[in-house]
Amino acid sequence: MGIFWDLMQESKLEEQEAKASSLEERVNILEKELEKTRKLMTRILIALEEHIQVDIDGDGKKGA
Repeated sequence: MGIFWDLMQESKLEEQEAKASSLEERVNILEKELEKTRKLMTRILIALEEHIQVDIDGDGKKGA
């Protein structure tokens, strides 16, 4: 549940950041958010694969 709580908190921070004035700032914020989302999705996938012992992403490994 900690991961989902973190997501909720990040979402609230993102709302404030989304009010950035320039397009360049907005693009930079979105790029950072995309990287955070990718890292989080990887952590979730690893945890899920380890929990259910199934290779979901087809990389030949179950988890890390």
